Amino acid sequence: MPRYAALLRGVSPMNCKMAELKKALEGAGFTDVKTVLSSGNAVFTYRKASESTLEKKIEKVLKKELGTEFSTIVRSLDDLQKLIDDDHFKKFKLKPKMKPIVTFLKNKPTAKLDLPMEKDKARILKLKDRVIYSAYTPSPKGAVFMVLIEKTFGKAVTTRSLETIKKIVRQ
Repeated sequence: MPRYAALLRGVSPMNCKMAELKKALEGAGFTDVKTVLSSGNAVFTYRKASESTLEKKIEKVLKKELGTEFSTIVRSLDDLQKLIDDDHFKKFKLKPKMKPIVTFLKNKPTAKLDLPMEKDKARILKLKDRVIYSAYTPSPKGAVFMVLIEKTFGKAVTTRSLETIKKIVRQ
């Protein structure tokens, strides 16, 4: 049976406990559930299904069991491993302090962009399918990359560091 990752938007230790997330997913029939970090990542096994079907099922169960709505994006672990293996950041020669991030889009993008683009040390490097590859240099201005991404693609997205994606795949 396939392994998937559920990437929840807007989760923090203050609004969703990982033990409760795990229990809710197990109660919905997902097996071998493991949470990764405290930012709303869960890896699970489930019969072959479309990502959108799994997203709707998870969003519904979280609303029912946790009383909170979290936009959810699902990707197969195989797809995430391919994302890592393809190393989309290599050709951009990121500076040492830059952090590579990956933003997953819920829907196919409609924006046409001249990439790469940069604002306040945040760079959108590449868009491929429903994945945005970006990098940023941490600054006192906060998560300026999210402002740039949301302004360009809307809020039906969720972002993870490349290191977090690697941790998810190792589960």
